[in-house]
Amino acid sequence: MANPHEPHFFKPLLPGFHNGVTIPLSFFSQHIQGKTNGKKWKLRSDASDQTWEVIQEGRRLTGGWKDFTTAHDLRIGDILVFKHEGDMVFHVTPFGPSCCEIQFTHPHSIKEEADVDDTHSFSFDYCFLAEVTASNINEDKLYLPVEATTCTALNKQLKEIILVNKEGNSWTASLRYSEADDMFYIRKGWRKFCEESICTIGDLFVFNVVGDGNTTPLMCVCPERKECSELLIKHLSRMNGESSLTCLFYFFYYIASGLTSYVF
Repeated sequence: MANPHEPHFFKPLLPGFHNGVTIPLSFFSQHIQGKTNGKKWKLRSDASDQTWEVIQEGRRLTGGWKDFTTAHDLRIGDILVFKHEGDMVFHVTPFGPSCCEIQFTHPHSIKEEADVDDTHSFSFDYCFLAEVTASNINEDKLYLPVEATTCTALNKQLKEIILVNKEGNSWTASLRYSEADDMFYIRKGWRKFCEESICTIGDLFVFNVVGDGNTTPLMCVCPERKECSELLIKHLSRMNGESSLTCLFYFFYYIASGLTSYVF
């Protein structure tokens, strides 16, 4: 699709993406930082001849971004490929959850190549807390909570799941279902996700599971601090050896002082 010598990056769209997206650090440092004085990106696509101007603030695309996403009817789970054409002009190619490039018949009318029924009917309302432990790193295996069996994004026939960190980087892992335990688990990818996301033992992630139950689901680091905080508080209140009030005190102390090792 893209010439390997043309700078490009991809971004999975996570919950809250309408508010802006973060430019991957490696792309930003190699192709943007110190190499341009421009603070506006010009985005093009095959949808129409229109060019959208989007404001860059630090490593985030903010002002004008929502207009671009709305015009293209982008949804959670879509993946965008940004190709830098020079002079802060980027050609954006969207892919749907079925991994097919979204085809534009005319502006604002979008359909996918594949004949699939309502591929945008996602479930992204299931969150859970995962802790990085020595055992799940060594075994390269992470069990999902029992409640994950009710998540419509997952089914027993699926064999893969994509792990997405807060930077938008992704790793493919195996998805398995244990009949004996009545639980989903992931392996062959969890260790690499943790190592390349620079995690340490004891780090906590709040994941959001995104999918339609038919295509490969995403397991994304939850970007909503309020939702993450609620799950973390529940986890801390169950810790052995400390009272709930003590746990909450330390949790908010760490958040306020910036010393937390929790990953958002």
